[in-house]
Amino acid sequence: MEIIIIVLVIIIGFGLFRYFRQRAYLKILTEDQFREGYRKAQLIDVREPQEFKKGHILGARNIPLTQMKQRLVELRKDKPVYLYCQSGSRSARAAQLLQKKGYQDLNQLKGGFKKWTGKVKI
Repeated sequence: MEIIIIVLVIIIGFGLFRYFRQRAYLKILTEDQFREGYRKAQLIDVREPQEFKKGHILGARNIPLTQMKQRLVELRKDKPVYLYCQSGSRSARAAQLLQKKGYQDLNQLKGGFKKWTGKVKI
């Protein structure tokens, strides 16, 4: 029983550590905040190409999370990066990768594309 409690405390502690560490380098923006800044930034859709083709935010480039490491040369470190995926989990992983590679102004759409009500290109 004692071991189970210790394991649970470690798992919860690690989850909290990751959450607060992510908050230090990734800004999670509401749709209005996202809309205010994405035109002056690099707008990146990290979903897979077939998802992107079904609909994406107007002006977005598709760099799937699965290709992010190979395509880092397409992103500038001196401009803000606005990321989104379907719900938010892949864009958070993309932000983690970018942060490790030295990118600093990282922003994510809260709720992802499924919550987006703005202009869409299909």
